[in-house]
Formats: sequence, C-alpha cells, structure tokens
Amino acid sequence: MDIFVQQIINGLVLGSMYALVALGYTMVYGIISLINFAHGEILMVGALTSWTVVQAFAGSGLPGWVLLLISLIAAIVVCSALNFAIEKIAYRPLRNAPRLAPLITAMGMSLLLQTLAMIVWKPNPKPYPPLLPQDPIFLWEAGPVITPTQLLILVTTVVVLAALLWLVNKTKLGRAMRATAENPRVAGLMGVRPDHIISATFIIGATLAAIAGIMWAMNYGTVQHSMGFLPGLKAFTAAVFGGIGNLTGAMVGGVLLGLIEAIGAGYLGELTGGVFGSQYVEIFAFLVLILVLTLRPSGLMGERVADRA
Repeated sequence: MDIFVQQIINGLVLGSMYALVALGYTMVYGIISLINFAHGEILMVGALTSWTVVQAFAGSGLPGWVLLLISLIAAIVVCSALNFAIEKIAYRPLRNAPRLAPLITAMGMSLLLQTLAMIVWKPNPKPYPPLLPQDPIFLWEAGPVITPTQLLILVTTVVVLAALLWLVNKTKLGRAMRATAENPRVAGLMGVRPDHIISATFIIGATLAAIAGIMWAMNYGTVQHSMGFLPGLKAFTAAVFGGIGNLTGAMVGGVLLGLIEAIGAGYLGELTGGVFGSQYVEIFAFLVLILVLTLRPSGLMGERVADRA
C-alpha cells in the first residue's frame, strides 16, 4: 500500500505538469486548429530563464521563495513575448495556408528554439538549485512521502487550472475566445478582434508553459536546451488522450497519463524481476496514444466542436 500511494503521488505531480503544457496545446488548437509543436520549447525557455535569474541573484541573500517568484515573473514575461512573436511572425502569415504548411513551420520553430537555446545557454545540463526546504513530509509514519516542492506543484496546478476555467467561462476575454473558436469571421462582425484574441491565447499558453517549466526544473533539479522536447510530446499525447480542443479533457488526460507512467514504471520492474524498469517509462505515453487513437480518435472526453450555421 505504501508503494502504491507513493506512485499515486508521483503520478499526480507528473500529471500536473503534463496538464499545464497540454492546456497550451489544446487552447491554440481550439482557436485556430494548429498543433504548436514548439510549445515544449517554450517550457524549456521558461526553465532556463528562471535558472538564469536565480543564478544572477544567488549571492543576494534573498529567501528561496522570493527568488522563485522573481524568476517566475521573468520566465512568464520572456515566454509570453517569445510566443507572441512566434505567432505573429511564423504562424499568422500561414493562417489560411494548407494545414501542412503551419505544421512544418511549427516543427522547424521547435528545432530553431532548441538550437538558439543551445547557443545561448550551452548544451551541458545545469543543476537547478533547490529554492524550497527539502525536508520530506511523511503522510504517515514510515509511509509515503511528499516534498514541499511536489506539494507546491500540486497546489499551483489546481489554482492555475481553476483560474483558467474561470477566465474562459466567466470573463469577456473568455467569451471572445469561444466566439473566435466557433467562427472568427462572425466574431469579427460582432466586434471581436480575432488577431488579438489569438495572440492572447498564445500568451496564456506561454504563461502555463513557463510555470510548468519551472515546476519541471524544481522537481528534477536540472535544466538544459533539450529538456522541453519530451515533456512537450507527452503533453500533446495527454491533450489527444483527453480530447484535443477540450480544456477539461486536457487536464484529465495529463493527470491520467502521469498516473499511468508512474504506476507502470513503479510496478513493471517488480513484475519483470528488474528486466524492465523506470528507463522504459517513455513507452507508456505512446502506447496510450496508440490505443486512444485506435479505439476513440476524439479522446476520452471528445473534441469540442462548435455547431456552425
């Protein structure tokens, strides 16, 4: 039971990070039907920006939580500006082009960002300093543990997801986003500026990716230029798993994917006598993707498709 609960905790932490990145994918897809494969690299830029800021203030004597807050703000600003520029320069001119053109552009932008990050920050992995206390919290005596960093990740994810749902469903910007997703031309006739709404969607997605990038760096204690590729790919898998274009589906897909990976990696080695272990954890994401696309192509909760006149 202790091992099972521990894997559940690990899975929820991992799934929370997947969910935040998956929301960025599904929001952009819901608005302009584009899979932004450079989204994982936005996570990487956020983590490396945070690392840079933390290193710059390392000798200032500021508490760890203050450094975390300062680096978070810096990462959000940099990632938002970068994603805004990517949308305006790379994606907007191709908005009415065949779907293959923006898809290839997104892949090229992913490789470009990785290369630029390697030039700016160098290719070697960098240790991300612990900014919070590292004393483990035991759920019960000699039982499963959760660290303050993991607890912060879970709480932050719940707050961010609740705020995003409120933004989309209860605010004027959210109504404009839903109108643009349904029919941008009609929304334009009703006073909505689709270009501004699309840019705002990219900025919100970048904010979520920046938060997820810092969470990833804090949880695993290292950053590098290639760190965004695999989380981005798995977050895309989570978005498809839950139903691409569906916010609730992206959350559910991310959490379920994290749980599947954690439980699978935790028990696979034991069941196979150590032949297979955590090094094979990557197969679970793609097995899930294959099964979902085969049995339910629209995802667990289905893609939200608006009725158009």
